[in-house]
Amino acid sequence: MASDRRGTLGLAAAMLAAGLLLGSAAQARTDSALPPVQKSRAVEYLSGGIGLDESTAIQSASRQWPLSLVFSVQAAGKAEFASDVKLEIRDAKGAQVLETTASGPFLLAKLPPGSYSLRATLAGKTLDRKVQVKAGSSARVELVWPAGTNQGRP
Repeated sequence: MASDRRGTLGLAAAMLAAGLLLGSAAQARTDSALPPVQKSRAVEYLSGGIGLDESTAIQSASRQWPLSLVFSVQAAGKAEFASDVKLEIRDAKGAQVLETTASGPFLLAKLPPGSYSLRATLAGKTLDRKVQVKAGSSARVELVWPAGTNQGRP
C-alpha cells in the first residue's frame, strides 16, 4: 500500500512539473509573438495583431497595459479588423502624448492615469473618443468605422 501511495505521489509530482513546463513554454511563445515595444515621446506602445499568434499574444498582454485599442470596420453585420490607422492621443491639457500609425488592429499604450482624447483616422474618416485611464486597471476602446470605409484597397 505504501509503495502505491509513493507511486501516486510521484506521478502527481511529474504531472505538475510537466504542467508548469508547458505553461512556461506557452507563455514564452506568447511573449515572443508580441511585436516590439516602441516609444513616442515618453509613451511606450506596441501595435500589430496581423496573424493569429500575434493577435492572441496582444489580446493576452492587454491586461497589463493601461490602454488597449482595437480598430475595425463594420462589414456585413460584423466588424473586420483594420490597420494603417493614424492615431493621435492628447492629454487633458491638450498636449500630444502619442502620434503613430497602427501597424495592425491592436494598439497597447502605457499611459499614466488621466483623461485623454483619441483621434483615429482611417482612409480619411476620423473618429474621436475620450478615455479615462485609471491606476491599476486597463481601459479598452474599440474604434469601429462605418461599413464602406475604404481601407486603401481597390
